[in-house]
Amino acid sequence: QVQLVESGGGLVQPGGSLRLSCAASGIIFSISDMGWYRQAPGKPRQLVAAITAGGTINNADSVKGRFTISRDNDKNTVSLQMNSLKPEDTAVYYCNAREIAIFKYEYWGQGTQVTVSS
Repeated sequence: QVQLVESGGGLVQPGGSLRLSCAASGIIFSISDMGWYRQAPGKPRQLVAAITAGGTINNADSVKGRFTISRDNDKNTVSLQMNSLKPEDTAVYYCNAREIAIFKYEYWGQGTQVTVSS
């Protein structure tokens, strides 16, 4: 059974920091590309940051210089360090795992709410 369990969301003031974590099970984590997406009310889900199995990172322009994605293949976790948070970062953040070359799977976590407000 595949599980992607996010944690670390919450309420933070503008300029503050949060660290999201996603614990994966039931997938071959080391060959999976991992990503964080977010969805604000009334808007489509959008990529925030992704890290491939090989360690290549892709960040959305809106978070460059503020957010950092990382992965730990020994612990099957992917994290998103979010600094200098802005109100426009408010959204539900989703963990994503995909492998398109051999096993062809894609899974989503249940989401964690991040609210940036004073």
